[in-house]
Amino acid sequence: MFLRSRLGIKRPGIFALLVALVASLVFIPSLAFSSFAASPKTSIQFVSPDWVAANVKDANLRILDVRTAPLEYISGHLPKAVNIADSAFRGPNGALPVQYWDNTKLASIFSKSGVSSDSRVLVYSSGNDVLGATMVAYLLERSGVKDIYVLDGGFTGYKAANQATTKVFPQYAPGNFTPKDDPSIRVTLAQVKQLIGKPGVVFIDPRPPELFRGEKDIWVRNGHIPGARNIPWPTFTEANNAQEDLKNPHKLKSLDEIRKLLAEKGIKPTDDIIVTCSTGREATLQYIVLKYLLGYPKVRIYEGSWTEYSTTNLPVATGPEKVLTTEVR
Repeated sequence: MFLRSRLGIKRPGIFALLVALVASLVFIPSLAFSSFAASPKTSIQFVSPDWVAANVKDANLRILDVRTAPLEYISGHLPKAVNIADSAFRGPNGALPVQYWDNTKLASIFSKSGVSSDSRVLVYSSGNDVLGATMVAYLLERSGVKDIYVLDGGFTGYKAANQATTKVFPQYAPGNFTPKDDPSIRVTLAQVKQLIGKPGVVFIDPRPPELFRGEKDIWVRNGHIPGARNIPWPTFTEANNAQEDLKNPHKLKSLDEIRKLLAEKGIKPTDDIIVTCSTGREATLQYIVLKYLLGYPKVRIYEGSWTEYSTTNLPVATGPEKVLTTEVR
């Protein structure tokens, strides 16, 4: 009554509405980073160990442990976590190795892991590799899942935060998963050909500098797409933190640090950004950060990446990056 009279509110219904509004602002859960969904239908967020503890009892939350070593999972994992190695999501497609499975097979893998199309899904890997987690998060988005989370810091960061782990294997039923593919989030080789040298288009290549420059003889042709900017994926993370106990390739740097890095490379939010790498895996980290955490409106992945591009007769650049000033036809 005191608050109502002080505010000059006479009608109980209005007062109740005001209280509900204030409560909603106070109790919005805080996440590790602010996120901007590219569309109201999809959200990918990096979340903290505290977020996991607060949400683990949600009956609609599924947790995927995508570490590749089974004994790591067996010796300890997050409560409710199902182990499915990130390598299970790729294979040969009849022409190229390590390509993402088709939608039907992806749907089967997710369903067998207990994920339904309307599930909320948290993904994590070990502390030495965030890429498995971001790759599976990307494939969830690609398959139509709307609420996706990546554990910032991975299993290493989760344990360091003294959160509960378990050796108990969860019991669950297969999910009801119907894939809803969205081809607009990726580009094909034919599209890449048309985009090289086009004003306003930026290719980001997160591979190690020696691969970008073409100094290692790995593919049939070595180097990078002309005009691409080389931003190795670990530079987005705490992989090289000067403080030894804070080094963690599964934990992101602050968004301000990442914005500064992008600005130094001349990359603007208004650019049409294509992220390409070796096999389509490394690209997923920067794709998610730019699109969902920084809110860049036009970011896509070239899934075939250098594994596919190197087999074509399209132009290849070697040496340090060099920004194109004219369109390549």
